Amino acid sequence: MVSLRRSIWNEPRPADAAPIGRLDWLLVGVFAAASLVEVIVRPGLAWRPLVAVLALALVPALLSRRGRPLMAALIGWGIAGLLSILQLTEHAGDLGLYSMMAVLTLLYSLVRWGSGREMVWGTAFVTVIVALGMYASSAAWPDLFGGSVLLLLVVALAAVFRYRADLWHRQQREIRDQERVALARELHDTVAHHVSAIAVQAQAGGVVAGIQPEKAAEVLAVIESEASRALAEMRSMVRVLREDEAVAYSPQLGVADLPALSRADAMPTVEVSLHGSLTRLARPVDAALYRLAQESLTNAVRHARSATRVGIDVRREGDAVRLRVSDDGQTESGPSPEPGFGLLGMAERAQLLGGSLSAGPGPEGGWVVEAVLPVEALA
Repeated sequence: MVSLRRSIWNEPRPADAAPIGRLDWLLVGVFAAASLVEVIVRPGLAWRPLVAVLALALVPALLSRRGRPLMAALIGWGIAGLLSILQLTEHAGDLGLYSMMAVLTLLYSLVRWGSGREMVWGTAFVTVIVALGMYASSAAWPDLFGGSVLLLLVVALAAVFRYRADLWHRQQREIRDQERVALARELHDTVAHHVSAIAVQAQAGGVVAGIQPEKAAEVLAVIESEASRALAEMRSMVRVLREDEAVAYSPQLGVADLPALSRADAMPTVEVSLHGSLTRLARPVDAALYRLAQESLTNAVRHARSATRVGIDVRREGDAVRLRVSDDGQTESGPSPEPGFGLLGMAERAQLLGGSLSAGPGPEGGWVVEAVLPVEALA
């Protein structure tokens, strides 16, 4: 119970309170006009000028009910309390207006947009004013019951809308977090692959420049090509994020683009093999297979010691597709190293589609990454 009280006390104010708009001014104008008309035409009303002034004093409270809910509630319900005190001490007769029911919107705003502390102080103040008003009007038990139920309904309605708004904001934050993780994964896969290729070519270029200077131009051309592709893919992703409307950008690469990763004129050589019907895969699965193969190739190029060959094999197995990327590099003895962000991102990508991924030393040496994805991605 103590922890619940502390959580309510420290609950921050929701950030979805809209500024004062034309509709607010219109409603406040209707309230002011209705109050003045009631003051003029209602029979038996005592102290009409004072009641009219106090009713019009509610206008700033109604306008600020979302931005400063506690202050608005204190002003509005304070005016109602003042009328109850005058009625009780001066025996002035009827001082209430039907239009003063607008203070219920201030109670709603207090629970809907107030912070935890504001709700605690504000509802306590409103409870005292309501009790005072019922005592001053000598309300019967049915009136006491009906008034209490009405106040509880207003509070419950505000709490429901507050909860729904908080739930919606949490869902939006979760969606943004998922999008950030997906973006980080895409950037890592794209940049790591191309930068690794650039690093390998630069290292080879340092050796080739001294032995075969005529091939240095070829190495520089490969470096330029890889850098240009990395920049193009990054700009495409950034353009999609920055522009509100749909933009034209190149489709995601898939299994059909895997043969472009093969190479026979550099170390290690890369061989790509495609088996079975791989043309009608779900688009997320198709793109994920390419990214998984690309990231596995990047890891092999960067980390496989003395590797001379990297094989990429994709085959259809019933309702699943199996991707296997293996190299013939030397594996270190001892416990397996902790997986880095690349392997974690690959595993997350496979799991999101209802598949699985494993990585570790192969039975014949080297390193093997194997992923199994369903042909149809999970909804």
